[in-house]
Amino acid sequence: MKKALLLCTALVIFISCGGVKKTQEALNTGNYVAAMNKAMKNLSDNKTRKNNQPYILLLEEAFAKHTERELQQISFLEKDENPAHYEAIYRSFVQLRSLQERIKPLLPLRVYEENRDAQFSFNNYEDDLLDAKDQLSEYLYDNASDLVKNASSKQDFRKAYADFGYLNEINPGFEDTKKRMEEAYIKGLDYVKVKMINDTEQIVPSRLEEELLNFNAYDLNDLWTEYHTTPLSTVKYDYEMQVAFRDILISPEQVNEKQIVKEKQIKDGYRYALDSNGNVVKDSLGNKIKIDKFKTVRCDFYQFTQFKSAQVVGNVSFTDLHSKQQLNSYPLASEFVFEHIYANYNGDKRALDNNLVALLKLGAVPFPTNEQMVYDAGEDLKNRLKGIIIRHKFN
Repeated sequence: MKKALLLCTALVIFISCGGVKKTQEALNTGNYVAAMNKAMKNLSDNKTRKNNQPYILLLEEAFAKHTERELQQISFLEKDENPAHYEAIYRSFVQLRSLQERIKPLLPLRVYEENRDAQFSFNNYEDDLLDAKDQLSEYLYDNASDLVKNASSKQDFRKAYADFGYLNEINPGFEDTKKRMEEAYIKGLDYVKVKMINDTEQIVPSRLEEELLNFNAYDLNDLWTEYHTTPLSTVKYDYEMQVAFRDILISPEQVNEKQIVKEKQIKDGYRYALDSNGNVVKDSLGNKIKIDKFKTVRCDFYQFTQFKSAQVVGNVSFTDLHSKQQLNSYPLASEFVFEHIYANYNGDKRALDNNLVALLKLGAVPFPTNEQMVYDAGEDLKNRLKGIIIRHKFN
């Protein structure tokens, strides 16, 4: 017991020392935020534990160095007077304020060996933060507005949408940001009209066609592409997607028969054991000893397999409606196989294994219609079509 206790104590000290060492390394390499995060994590568990004393000193030093470095960087960026620095300045003030707010609940932090509380020079960043947010908001709004006004491609609208979105995140309700964001989104969309073609001599089930064209069910999560299976006259489409069925092959209905002959030895009563004199042998309790008798039974097993298959072959192609050029074409194929097994027998059923006996309970079933076969093949087609749509990128 004492040995186990010593081992546990040594392990705790080893882990603690390892954590302090990593925190010190982060501090020494200028990764002050990582050092503070490690220190705060340990102190939040138990700030009065003696083994956690090094974390207090490390947190104190990392905080002071980080604050000094960040304020110097902010001062430099402000002197440069480049609007592109507004976001970096804003983020620095947000981080400085956040770190202070995370440290405050831990206070006071007592340094026992020096008989003092750890010192943290907190600043009020509220005004600086608000000023930086206002500057960044104006910059983002103007920059995004210029992108929308002078857009040369849909990528410009998408960049504007991202800027408006970020602005709405840090400063909700700033001017007409949400309205401008929606405008940029609509203009940044790729509109795709979807067309289904049936070049086969078979009828494609209307239910399958509806499900294949139900893009909502595919859960594509594509922010910048909108598919229309019913084209709108008010929309100028960028691309056309064609889902073409080239061939539908349906096999004849087949019933294949296979005969299996099974033989097995089974118990068929018993006889008494006799000694060399013809007398019945008894066991130690005086009971007559019985010996099982066996006989061979035979059964003719007839297995029937109903079979029918349907194969749907086609392709999916994408065309740029502006250049009239085909972008890509992907094969689309699927097969569905209907197979049903049943059986009957002639002879002694006891000769059959259990898996064969189970088939005797089954009988022939109606073959599915051609339409149902094509529809069932379409279940796999939907997954394949979704994969093609996800894989294909317009730009």
